[in-house]
Amino acid sequence: MTRVLAALLLVVWSCPAISAAPAAFAWPDGRKAAVSLAYDDALDSQLDAAMPALDRHGFKGSFYLTLSADTVRTRMSDWRAAARNGHELGNHSLFHQCSASKPGRDWVMPRNDLDTMTAAQMQAQVRLASTMLQAIDGATARTFTVPCGDTRARDGDYVAGLAEDFVGIKVTGGAVVPDMRTLDVQAVPVEAPVGLDGEALIALVEDAARRGTMVNLTFHGIGAEHLAVSREAHAQLLEHLAAHRDVYWTATFRDIMAWVQSRKAPADAPPRPVEVP
Repeated sequence: MTRVLAALLLVVWSCPAISAAPAAFAWPDGRKAAVSLAYDDALDSQLDAAMPALDRHGFKGSFYLTLSADTVRTRMSDWRAAARNGHELGNHSLFHQCSASKPGRDWVMPRNDLDTMTAAQMQAQVRLASTMLQAIDGATARTFTVPCGDTRARDGDYVAGLAEDFVGIKVTGGAVVPDMRTLDVQAVPVEAPVGLDGEALIALVEDAARRGTMVNLTFHGIGAEHLAVSREAHAQLLEHLAAHRDVYWTATFRDIMAWVQSRKAPADAPPRPVEVP
């Protein structure tokens, strides 16, 4: 019996399929998930409501500017101050071109119809937007959020040709990254949490912590303007993140992508579930 048991133990120890589970993706200071809080379209409520709320908790957000927006021109000093304070200014194109042919896109002006643009034209405009952003904040490393998640111009995918220009690129696909092993940093899923209450927002970050991955939330209006969430819901989410700093790494999308690129998860390392407060 002793010899049989020893033989069985030898098989167990030497079998790769049943060896110890590999480590989960490593976030800074042993945290369970990364949280990217982003804000699209350069809206007044982001400067007046979102940014002060972030600052109260010491969080840094990612603000994706459409460079033709009036708020960029009229509140340039505020955006510069935000960058000096550690917030990220991201690229959201010059004119927010989206595909007018998709359902519910009657608001897309003909001059901003992605369906009529070539990939080369869009790439040139996005690069010009990055140059303009550098003139505002002095930064050279940049991230991009694709307007409407639409990547296809008249003659093909324009975003694929921008991979070398950005530390990370966000497209549509859901708030929570399912698996850090397979994440493409040039096609990171993101969700605009329109109308969600605080509990629903918290549920999303808790899901990311259980998976050991990251959550990408892109807000628009905060208590005002379009695609809005309430100030109360936004505040409730921030309070939860602040109360559990040991669980969540809340950082700019640029910083998170730089971390991810520096620490590639092993191809055979499934993320392990963890308990979330």
